[in-house]
Amino acid sequence: MRNNLVPLTLSFLTITLLLTPSMAEPEPSFIFPVHQLLNTTSSWLDFSTKFNQPKIELTASTLIAVVLSFLAATISSAGGIGGGGLYVPIMTIVAGLDLKTASSFSAFMVTGGSIANVGCNLFLRNPKAGGKTMIDFDLALLLEPCMLLGVSVGVICNLVFPNWLITSLFAVFLAWSTVKTFGNGVYYWRLESEMVKVREASMVFGEEDEKMESVKLPLLEDYERPKRFPWMKLGVLVVIWLSYFAVYLLRGNKYGEGIISIEPCGITYWLLSSTQIPLTLFFTLWICFSENVQGSQCCDHQVPVKDVENLRSNDGGRSNKCMFPVMALLAGVLGGVFGIGGGMLISPLLLQVGIAPEVTAATCSFMVLFSSTMSAIQYLLLGMEHTGTASLFAIVCFVASLVGLMVVQKVITQYGRASIIVFSVGIVMALSIVLMTSYGALDVWNDFISGSYMGFKLPC
Repeated sequence: MRNNLVPLTLSFLTITLLLTPSMAEPEPSFIFPVHQLLNTTSSWLDFSTKFNQPKIELTASTLIAVVLSFLAATISSAGGIGGGGLYVPIMTIVAGLDLKTASSFSAFMVTGGSIANVGCNLFLRNPKAGGKTMIDFDLALLLEPCMLLGVSVGVICNLVFPNWLITSLFAVFLAWSTVKTFGNGVYYWRLESEMVKVREASMVFGEEDEKMESVKLPLLEDYERPKRFPWMKLGVLVVIWLSYFAVYLLRGNKYGEGIISIEPCGITYWLLSSTQIPLTLFFTLWICFSENVQGSQCCDHQVPVKDVENLRSNDGGRSNKCMFPVMALLAGVLGGVFGIGGGMLISPLLLQVGIAPEVTAATCSFMVLFSSTMSAIQYLLLGMEHTGTASLFAIVCFVASLVGLMVVQKVITQYGRASIIVFSVGIVMALSIVLMTSYGALDVWNDFISGSYMGFKLPC
């Protein structure tokens, strides 16, 4: 745990610097009386009044939303997913925010939880994969460009599709994914039970198998740092993030709100949007055919599942590499359509093809950090409301994610059950189905009884 103090400290400082409102008065010291802390919190809640924005009252519903967000972040962090499918219903149904404000809050809250996850997992290594990093950077490189493009396409589809279609697609796809995820969880549970029995039998005969130690893979253990951290791959991921972010800044939103003045939904708007396609093709093809990005790491992280034996064959290496971008594109499109990001959707797909649960959780949380920070910064630049309150919720999710990681680490260390990660993903998805589908069904019913148009719409 001692080796995690540095990344945890850096993570906390990062979230504090990024999410603290710029107009908040700086405190002379990090240690101040309780009444000053309460005054500071109150000023954060009143931050929106400086811009003539409606104020969020500190009521019982707000406190309930904080508690529920803490629980949601704790569960989501175990699976390495953002948790946007839980945050949005909590902020709309419990806190009473409108959907636009709830979405901006969700981006901040997902960012807070992701910073905690990445801060704990960035320098950890996986004993099962020969000491490689717990985060599979090769996998992240293959997935990230197509996922970002898919999210952009999905957002356009979200504007075009009627609410009833979006709700129906969300319920069907997430129900299928939830069933598959719980099925994988049951498989991993049985596999771990068999390995524990073999281990106990080996101990009886005095033949302890060293491989059985790989059953216990704590997420916050004192792993040694890898000899060669993949700084170049991390740098490429940052370049990818900056490239897409530059496109989003130049393009702005459909109302023409951006760093340059362009006609809303005009020719320049769509030309800038279409530049994401060659960017995605360039990065994906370069990564797929680059000798510096090997596909062996993905195979090292796979578990011996019968359904993925063909993926580990020598002839399937290149096709395996090409399969992951297609999965990421699909997850990104669906995530953009549903408005929940791609982390909740790419995680069950990775589990389905046999990527180890702990690697799936670490890699997904790493990818979610890229997408969530991009969304949060865009909301800030476009004049987001209630920045101070959103920052408080982000800090709550940051702390809750650390608690969730420590609980998962204790369970895995004590019982050798990495399958708890898979079940955490399934629980979040099941709760999201109930909450998001219920909220969407009410929205559709309101449109129906009010006589609103319920067909396809233009994106602008």
